[in-house]
Amino acid sequence: MILKANGLDFACDVAGDGDDVALCLHGFPESRFSWRYQLPFLAAQGWRAVAPDLRGYGQSSRPTGKAAYHIDHLVDDVVRMFDALKPRRKLLVAHDWGAVIAWVVAMRRAVDLDGLIVMNVPHPTVFGELISHYRPQQLKSWYVAFFQIPWLPEFLLRQNRADGIAKAFLNMAIDKGAFPPHVLEEYRKNALIPGALTAMINYYRANLKILEETSPPIDVPTLMLWGEEDTALDIKLTEGYGPHVKNFTLVRFPNVSHWVQQEAPVPVNTAMLEWLRAKGLILP
Repeated sequence: MILKANGLDFACDVAGDGDDVALCLHGFPESRFSWRYQLPFLAAQGWRAVAPDLRGYGQSSRPTGKAAYHIDHLVDDVVRMFDALKPRRKLLVAHDWGAVIAWVVAMRRAVDLDGLIVMNVPHPTVFGELISHYRPQQLKSWYVAFFQIPWLPEFLLRQNRADGIAKAFLNMAIDKGAFPPHVLEEYRKNALIPGALTAMINYYRANLKILEETSPPIDVPTLMLWGEEDTALDIKLTEGYGPHVKNFTLVRFPNVSHWVQQEAPVPVNTAMLEWLRAKGLILP
């Protein structure tokens, strides 16, 4: 399915139907394919589950220039996608960069959400507070500085049929079996589309000031799912949410990496089911 929104075309995978939409936002260096285990699950709970390739990724539109990937445009993409889907109820499910966008959507109250599920990315204020003084997280975030270098990151990641992309999954994963060759090939293929790697890395280049984003406490019911063996984001980033999110639930998964919904789909879906049930978000 192609969803037209915000002047762009978004390639989407869809499961289920009806008036209630669960919009699933992937991260770097993923694609809508990363939600293959969650779409049928969400559809079974009564949601029309829609997973787009974000702007610049996969088969979606790929605007040029760093400025096109500023958070303001990314948030507006979500607003316009929901507008185009015309939902009655709205659930935002997101991982990694998708979760950064989802947090800001909720912080700005850009969409009247019924629920928010974020995976392995902290609230921007929590991240900003920790990285300002906590050396382990500063070291783990080295790649953000590396991505500011022009053209070199793209060049290196593109070598040997985007082997750097494949290694990003395998090197971080605890269960390497969650990323067999055909899964890695999907991500390699997307990264090798002309212009795709630059678009993907521009998310980092265009948003260095995102940690300055502040807001009143989020009042949307929020579930955070977190693989504890995340090598990019410290476990301390799951702490201190009281001042920032009024209705907050945390579920941590031991022996699971950053790629939580792909590496541990059954525990992730089970945790979502329990939370959806508790919040009255399983639909007829």
